[in-house]
Amino acid sequence: MSSPATGLRQTVMRPTYHPRLINGPFEDPGLFVPFQFQRRAFLFDLGDLSSLSPRDLLKVSHVFVTHTHMDHFIGFDRLLRLFLGRRKTLNLFGPKGFLGHMKGKLSGYSWDLVENYENPLVLKVTEIADTGSATAVFACQDRFVPKDHRTEPFSERILQEPALAVSTTLFDHSIPCLGFSMQERFHVNIKKDAVEAMGLQIGPWLKEFKEALFASKDPAALFSIPTGDGFRRVRLEELAERIAVIAPGQKIAYITDIECSPSNEAKAVLLAKGADHLFIEAPFLESEKRTAIQKHHLTAQQAGRIAGTARVKQFTLFHFSPRYTGRSRDFENEAQRAYENARRTE
Repeated sequence: MSSPATGLRQTVMRPTYHPRLINGPFEDPGLFVPFQFQRRAFLFDLGDLSSLSPRDLLKVSHVFVTHTHMDHFIGFDRLLRLFLGRRKTLNLFGPKGFLGHMKGKLSGYSWDLVENYENPLVLKVTEIADTGSATAVFACQDRFVPKDHRTEPFSERILQEPALAVSTTLFDHSIPCLGFSMQERFHVNIKKDAVEAMGLQIGPWLKEFKEALFASKDPAALFSIPTGDGFRRVRLEELAERIAVIAPGQKIAYITDIECSPSNEAKAVLLAKGADHLFIEAPFLESEKRTAIQKHHLTAQQAGRIAGTARVKQFTLFHFSPRYTGRSRDFENEAQRAYENARRTE
């Protein structure tokens, strides 16, 4: 398989980001996704964030909220308090009604002293519904009164960057609920020994080189590399062939708080299709399927079947009901059997 940028042979993937659940499986849902070698991270859901350090949280640039039940949204206040007084733009995405919920959260505080902050905090908030998306800007300097409203037609792809994209699907949880997938286009691994063999130094120019690949720049174009006495210019394609190894892009998916209807299951399979890692809720065991239906949640068996049908490489369960405390292995065994059965029948 070849790279879309250079025609290089691909090799085994080295992950660019390392997702991890914020809490244990019986605690508030949430996923923290830090980027390797970058002071940047994504958050999926805003439940209890106390296990994350301020250093981790300050890396967050984007937050993706499935819905605003308390266990998925109560952590917003901690994030806001930490970010106040800092020069930062935080992008938040949520389901239908999200703009109103954000406005309610922010209007619950008095902002008469914000003019004392030298660094402006800006919240760019997007609400996603099947009819389209709506975005507003809540700026600290404006006392978080929403401004700059705009609307767009619905699109599953809610974030598009040169190196990655985030997509969403609308699920039913008695209220609208979003699921998310995060897909890296491809991964560029730099061969440091090859860089040194060319008489070049490791430096910031490598970031620019990667960006040129992700931007699909002309392979014949000359790329300028700073040297001690000026610049060295090398064709982008030649440079890529000599110092880079292209790996398949990493995909993760995050699905929680959905009822297992045929429609939801089909959409979950499509969202997670081929993911390297699926994080999926499983509050109940199959023996209590009736309760799961009443509460609009999945069972471990249903979660495992979705993972297997989607042919994900790895999956992690979370959001277990406290009634099962001490029985994590039962969830894992039930889901694994369903996963293997689904893989055999696909």
